[in-house]
Amino acid sequence: MDEELLTVAAVARRIGVAPATLRTWDRRYGLGPSSHESGEHRRYCPHDLAVLTTMRKLITAGVSPADAAKQAKNFQGPVSVAQIIEKYEVREDLVHALHKAARSLDKKFIEDALRKDIDLYGVIASWSEVIVPLLVLIGEEWEKTQTGIEVEHLLSEILKSVFREKSAEVAEPCNPRPVLLASVGEETHSLALHALASALAEKNISTYFLGARTPLEALNGVITRSAPPAIFLWAQLSHNGDSRFYTDIPAIRPAPRVIIGGPGWTVNSDCPVAHVSDLSQACAEIERAVGL
Repeated sequence: MDEELLTVAAVARRIGVAPATLRTWDRRYGLGPSSHESGEHRRYCPHDLAVLTTMRKLITAGVSPADAAKQAKNFQGPVSVAQIIEKYEVREDLVHALHKAARSLDKKFIEDALRKDIDLYGVIASWSEVIVPLLVLIGEEWEKTQTGIEVEHLLSEILKSVFREKSAEVAEPCNPRPVLLASVGEETHSLALHALASALAEKNISTYFLGARTPLEALNGVITRSAPPAIFLWAQLSHNGDSRFYTDIPAIRPAPRVIIGGPGWTVNSDCPVAHVSDLSQACAEIERAVGL
């Protein structure tokens, strides 16, 4: 049976980037359709879609576009379009307005626009349909010009601030024991962790947020004292994705559900913990752990 082939527009909707970004990735990194003949419309197969999904996730996690492209090209294994669950509608007008505001260092506009969007659509949709495409756009701009690092830093801090506001809104949590969130080892990147805490707060799930650079000893201390129902561990860089962070934790009862996320983990078929690849999957795993 022939593979389902997707247009540029269809792929852009599914992975949450602008069509122009896909063309840039094709031209700059060779991440285009596997088989494309001159004069024909571009059509992406399921494997192409999986590679591009990996590219987007890596950039969102903070990996440079060039490095993300190298890693994405190593994607192996058959996959059907139906197995790739992401399907986003990028709100391009808002993305470009935020991009312009970020370049102008317009902190108030960004804060107000993000708060409004999150209130209207929720954290997961805002993250997938607005924030991720914005981060991809800024990453691409930096890759092209090698300028604008201050824009990325300012935006990151604004995003963390807005997410923290949302996380503080849990007045009556549904879980008596908070979920534990941490960036492990020497991992300094924690934006995705802030987004997760904020998304969980919308579901009235409380969290202990340990943030960046959480050593194993600190993680184990909190696990022993708080007995969390779920533990989410983030690693962006491979040298931080040490399996000891989930194999050497204290044995407590009831046993917590351990979930790992981020491109820093090496996951084999016999991995004893849950591995997620996006914000919605992380929320779903944690919701199950707290009984929702």
